[in-house]
Amino acid sequence: MLTKEKILEALKEVKDPELNRSLVELNMIRNIRIKGKEVSLDVILTIQGCPLKIKIQEDVEQAIRNLGAETVEVHFGSMTDEERAALASSLRQGQSGGQAQAGSPLLGPDSSTQFIAIASGKGGVGKSTVTVNLAVALAREGKKVGVIDADIYGFSVPDMMGIEQRPVVIGDTILPVERFGVKVMSMGFFVEDNSPVVWRGPMLGKMLRNFFSEVHWGDLDYMLLDLPPGTGDVALDVHQLIPKSKEIIVTTPHATAAFVAARAGAMAVHLTKHELLGVVENMAWYQNKYGEREYIFGRGGGQKLAEELHVDLLAQIPLGAPQYESVDDPGYAPSVYPENHPTASLYQELARKIIRKVQVS
Repeated sequence: MLTKEKILEALKEVKDPELNRSLVELNMIRNIRIKGKEVSLDVILTIQGCPLKIKIQEDVEQAIRNLGAETVEVHFGSMTDEERAALASSLRQGQSGGQAQAGSPLLGPDSSTQFIAIASGKGGVGKSTVTVNLAVALAREGKKVGVIDADIYGFSVPDMMGIEQRPVVIGDTILPVERFGVKVMSMGFFVEDNSPVVWRGPMLGKMLRNFFSEVHWGDLDYMLLDLPPGTGDVALDVHQLIPKSKEIIVTTPHATAAFVAARAGAMAVHLTKHELLGVVENMAWYQNKYGEREYIFGRGGGQKLAEELHVDLLAQIPLGAPQYESVDDPGYAPSVYPENHPTASLYQELARKIIRKVQVS
């Protein structure tokens, strides 16, 4: 026999996909009505037009049908301003271990999150491509992963990952967008029509801090930061915010790219004191239609840079692009390799190396 108590118990297993907390715990389930094997109820969402409303509806309906209901009607509403403010306060307290605090618990002394900054000496070497694919590979290894697109002027991560939705804002708390199991925050979410960002250094630092203090990240194993190319203000801000961050340097085989990348590596070693995990050589070769490798950017730049910085060459990634049957594929993303793609396996190997290195250190 269906009862409100049984339905609430079943719905404790249904989570808000963005908050990763039970709908019951969040007090989103209201007005359960039962008539024989027919059930109707209200689900109160954080905002009108919640982008994940269909997913929530499907999960609620399935959970109740599993109890024996034949018909389930879900009616949606949205929280009041007061309810959203209370929820935002609850999220901040939950993220900080039960006590509201200034700043981000991710940056606190008790945080177990591993921070990895992805850097390069110059633009155009595929640093952001490496960032998003490494993040997805870590998620495929079962890790909880976040990405901050810290390239404030040249943000590209949302487009690369095929993210079209925008973050949900609850009070003064922002929920990161999640795709491929990776939580993402980028300046690109807050700029209309690809408008340029014209900011000075202090404003960049403030935005970066906001990405930690105002975003509800939840528990993360890894946070990847896609840094701007070069050795400017953001890299210094990352050092101040996250002195224990580790770094990966991305270069191409070209000697000039490797020479410039050495400056970014030297900055990590001597100025920010960040531990260098190693070098990733992107665009290492191009595989032609005959299966032969063509080294169109030369050879050896990544290995030479790794030797100069006294670190490992972690991976050599070929020049190429993900292949999908159609851009309408639900898993389509312009720069993320499908799990069965040969290049994806190289990123999985890279992810496993990173996991081992971080565990050892």
